[in-house]
Parts: sequence; C-alpha cells; structure tokens
Amino acid sequence: MSKLETVMAEYRQWQEIVRLNTVADLNNAVRAGLAPFIINVTEALQERRIAAVADEIQRTGKRLVLLAGPSSSGKTTTSKRLAIQLGACGLMPHTISMDNYFVNREQTPRDEKGEYDFECLQALDIPFFNEQLSELLDGKKVELPRYDFQTGHRRNSGEHLTMQECDVLIVEGIHALNPDLTPEISDDIQFRLYVSALTTIQLDEQRRISTSDNRLLRRIIRDKKFRGYSAEETIRRWPSVRAGEEKWIFPFQENCDRMINSALLYELAVLRNYVMPTLEQVPVDAPEYEEALRLRQLVGFFEPIPDKQIPPTSLLREFLGGSVFKY
Repeated sequence: MSKLETVMAEYRQWQEIVRLNTVADLNNAVRAGLAPFIINVTEALQERRIAAVADEIQRTGKRLVLLAGPSSSGKTTTSKRLAIQLGACGLMPHTISMDNYFVNREQTPRDEKGEYDFECLQALDIPFFNEQLSELLDGKKVELPRYDFQTGHRRNSGEHLTMQECDVLIVEGIHALNPDLTPEISDDIQFRLYVSALTTIQLDEQRRISTSDNRLLRRIIRDKKFRGYSAEETIRRWPSVRAGEEKWIFPFQENCDRMINSALLYELAVLRNYVMPTLEQVPVDAPEYEEALRLRQLVGFFEPIPDKQIPPTSLLREFLGGSVFKY
C-alpha cells in the first residue's frame, strides 16, 4: 500500500469510529447540533498529526525540513503550525521561501508555447540555493535573497540568518520532494513532508469526492478574497495548474518521510457559504459555467456550517481569512 493510500485508510478508519462516513452522516450530525464537536475533534486530530511530525524530527535530529504539496493544499499554514510544534520540542525553527530563489526572468525556461515556465525545477537557481543551504547548515551567517516579481530579478534582502545547533530550517515549495532540488545536501539531515487535501468523506456509499475538487474550491475562495480573481478565471486556470502538479509534484509524493492530510472533515460545509455566491456569478454563456454548476451541485449537498465556529489557527483560515498567522 502506498503512503497516500495508507493515510487515506487511517482517516477512513477514524471516520468509521465517529460514524461520519458520508455527507448524509455529517448533515444529520450538524442538524443535531454537533458541529462544534466535529470541528474541535477534527482540528485536534490534525494538530496531533503535525505534533507527531515535530516529535519525529526532534527524535531523529533532522535539521532540514522540505515541505511540498499541490496547489491549495495548505502548505503555508502547515509549515507555520509545524514551526510552533518544533518550538514546543525545544527546537528553533526558521522558514525560508523557495520563491526567493528563482533565476532572473530572462533566464527562466520557456514551455512548448514559448511562455515562461515558472513551475519547472530549472526556474530555480539550484546551485545558489544549495550553496546557501550548505552555509546555513554549517552555522555560517547568510544574507537571504528576495525575489522582486515586478522586475523579475533577485536582489539582496538585508535579512541575515545564522543557524545554531538546535535550529531547524523549513523550506516550503512545490519541488521540495524532488531529489534534484538538494543534490549537495546529505539525505541524513533531510526530512521530507508531503501535504495534501485527501478528502475522505463520501457523497454516499458509492460516490467519492475528488480531492482535486476540494482544493479547487479552496482556491476559488482564496483567489476571490485575496487576489481579486473571479471563479471563472480560477476555473479557467485550473487545468494548467493540474498539469504542473502532474509533472512536478505527484511523481515525487511517495519520496516523503511523512504525509499529512490537510482536508478537514467538515470543511466543505463551511466552504459552501463562501463559494456558492462566487460560483453563481459565472455567466451562463461562459465556457466555465458547466464546471461552476457542477461545483455548486457538489457543495449544495452539504448542510452549511457557520465559519465563526472555526478556530483562528485552523488551516481553513488560510483561505477564508481570520487567521492568527500572517501570509
């Protein structure tokens, strides 16, 4: 059994215990006033998984955490919550963004259409990235770069970092599990973590919910709230996003040391409140209308849950807003 299948099987077993296997089960529980209990238990389960990862990192003495996952999987919130748990283990975490290691725009490879391919591994300055990682892990003082996306050039940030003996470096990015990312770093100090929304609740006993749909709904809400994109625009871009995942993320997911399921049992009941009005704005004559209608029908199966019951540390806050974390 693959690691992904193992994680999904574990969550399905947990759902059997709490008797919440299908949307009907969840809806009945919500109508019975059990939404707060479901939210709290689901959040506690996810926190336990993250804490277990931190414990393993502390126990094995790993100093470099490489965290990957597909779009809207909640990588950023997971890295922030992991940092807190590492601190609770007596370790000092530092997080650096892989986005700051892009090559200059004119050096970016192009795809088959002649457009810049920002998702390929070669869009990153791998030698420079490995040089800085090696220096940091050797305890040397390093000035971190900052990539200016407007000019398309990397520059000095003025921010310096020196790692001590009990410090752990967290690197988040889509290529984090690709072994070609860190060829100059010993495997003995690397801990690879994969995060994805592995939806396990089913529509009914025969029909499952696509994990891709879960992530797309998250992205539609985030794009609308924080980036000003319509649902129509997000749906239009989604096939390209998925193609990049199939090429650069999914082939390496089994390389991880641990896998965390970022899907929350109750989340589609909360996302419904946010995504339905946005999906309803897609014009009937738009090419994306059919997909928007399908997604509306999907979330329409769920009894809505108000978001006020969701804690500010929840991964879902990365998409809804109201988080205690800064993004």
